[in-house]
Amino acid sequence: MRVEYINPFVEAAFNVLKEVLNTDVKRGDLYLKSTTMSIMGVAAMVGLAGDVEGRVLFDMTKPTALGIAGAMNGEAFTVMDELAKATIQELANMITAQAVTKLHDLGFKFDLTPPALFTGENMEISNREVEALIVPMELGNNIGKIEINVAVRERG
Repeated sequence: MRVEYINPFVEAAFNVLKEVLNTDVKRGDLYLKSTTMSIMGVAAMVGLAGDVEGRVLFDMTKPTALGIAGAMNGEAFTVMDELAKATIQELANMITAQAVTKLHDLGFKFDLTPPALFTGENMEISNREVEALIVPMELGNNIGKIEINVAVRERG
């Protein structure tokens, strides 16, 4: 996986999270994952197809998702209702759109799927053919942690 694909997602996630949550964001150490991994409870996934194919997953716990939805909407959320779910999907859209704009500027051409949202316990995602790079982001105001999980490759 080439770093040119990853950096736009890392930069976009940092910038968008800082702006929409109006809080500090600290990037943790990156790590690779090549096997099945557990999802924390709420995950928004965007698929990529074209010169680059794969997916980007925004993974978080339910309390973190509720904290993000609350911060973005200016109200407290206690359940993952339709507005909370739509807010997490919109966050994924905002981050991915900014990253894709940067990638298009670098000459890469591809399309995105609308974000799909997964919620629940004991979910796993399998990375069979491509390693996933995990970028943890610690969010201020006790919101929690979101992990940007990028698994992309050049179409070959």
